[in-house]
Amino acid sequence: MLTAPDAAAGTQAPCRTLRAWLDRLAATDRLAVARPGVALRFQLAAITNRLDGRQASFFPRPDGHPVPVVSGLTSDRDWMAEAMGVAPAELLPRFQHAAAHPLPWREVNDAPVQQVVHTDVDLQRLLPLPTHNEHDSGAYITAGLLISRNPRTGIQNVTIHRLQLNAPDRLGVLLLPRHTLAYLQMAEEADEDLEIAIAIGVDPMTLLASQAIAPLDVDELEIAGALHGAPLPVVHCRTNRIRVPAEAEIVIEGRILLKAREEEGPFGEFPQYYGERAPRHVIQVDAVTHRRDAIFHTIVGGGLEHLLLGGIPREATLLAHLQRSFPSVRDVHLSKGGVCRYHLHVQMDKRSEGEAKNVILGAFGGHYDIKQVIVVDTDVNIHDPREVEWAVATRFQADRDLVVIADAQGSKLDPSTRDGLGAKMGLDATIPLDAPEMRFKRIAVPGERELVLPEVLDSGADWRQGLGL
Repeated sequence: MLTAPDAAAGTQAPCRTLRAWLDRLAATDRLAVARPGVALRFQLAAITNRLDGRQASFFPRPDGHPVPVVSGLTSDRDWMAEAMGVAPAELLPRFQHAAAHPLPWREVNDAPVQQVVHTDVDLQRLLPLPTHNEHDSGAYITAGLLISRNPRTGIQNVTIHRLQLNAPDRLGVLLLPRHTLAYLQMAEEADEDLEIAIAIGVDPMTLLASQAIAPLDVDELEIAGALHGAPLPVVHCRTNRIRVPAEAEIVIEGRILLKAREEEGPFGEFPQYYGERAPRHVIQVDAVTHRRDAIFHTIVGGGLEHLLLGGIPREATLLAHLQRSFPSVRDVHLSKGGVCRYHLHVQMDKRSEGEAKNVILGAFGGHYDIKQVIVVDTDVNIHDPREVEWAVATRFQADRDLVVIADAQGSKLDPSTRDGLGAKMGLDATIPLDAPEMRFKRIAVPGERELVLPEVLDSGADWRQGLGL
């Protein structure tokens, strides 16, 4: 188990601020800088999507706005490991260790994010708010860490909610039945609004920590501190009791109103369909603070940054969940084709027949979003979709290896469900333990993996020379 961010030999130091990560991306040709003046409506998202997974995008003066926009910061799995300062294979163990050993944050009095303070708020004037997908209902904040506070204990929760611009000082917010909503229900019992803050422009590790699947009253900023290897510096908000990352670029301070509801949506979500329009909760904004030269971060709905930020913490949680009951499980992966939520690949060292089916059932119990599980042997690379499909094609028979569960709870954002009610399917693509040795022996050419092609190929030769002509 890793105990320090730089425990993987040969890796670079972790990037503890957004600006350090931008410098790293720029130095390695992974940050594309657009020409000034890109349109906030659609054009910015179009450019980001065209570069998705290859380069992050930086937009100076979008639509003439003085605040630049950045997107695609974590649109590759290996980038996230690099930002942590670990090898890709250590990404999940590192996150698991941080989630299990959080570090309390450290409060400071002077923070870059409060260099400028606005109490007369016009969000569209202060911030460059993009509209991403064709039928989105308007401009959204999509990469803001919404930090709320338990009204009873004072412990904070950090997550990301989609935030629709409703008015100059008001945001619509979709609250699913999770921790923010639980805190709001506690506030309602006391007949109070719920104090919140929205931190925009944080480092990759704090961004990822916000998506940890942790119990109620676990502050994800403490998980971020563990990923950093040191307590995260935080600062007290100017208008409420929330503590926010001191190194953030922008913070919006406000309250989720008890009784107000306003229409929100549609919005392009991670399944790459639109979340529906409906009456939603409302945030009243009381102040905006930011750095003098602030940068606004946006996540394009349905893009790789969106998928991976949600997928990696879920993988870490599911791996720990499965290994508690099945030590034979070696690794898990939520596939991009399954929108990093719905399709889980499990690698295991099977010891007894039927064990793979038990793993499938255990995975369904790990998170209600999971709708398909494929279990494979240790010789299959679960991060390569061709390898997984090959295992299904050659090791799976539907009449003996298929598990189907009808009418189970699933994701309400999956349009194929009936308001979240749907079926789950598991595929046991492992080799039968009593199979003859050569039946499932993978073909291999000796020496192929070790071959250094430039040493054996003549790039300047004409094929006719091989005929002796």
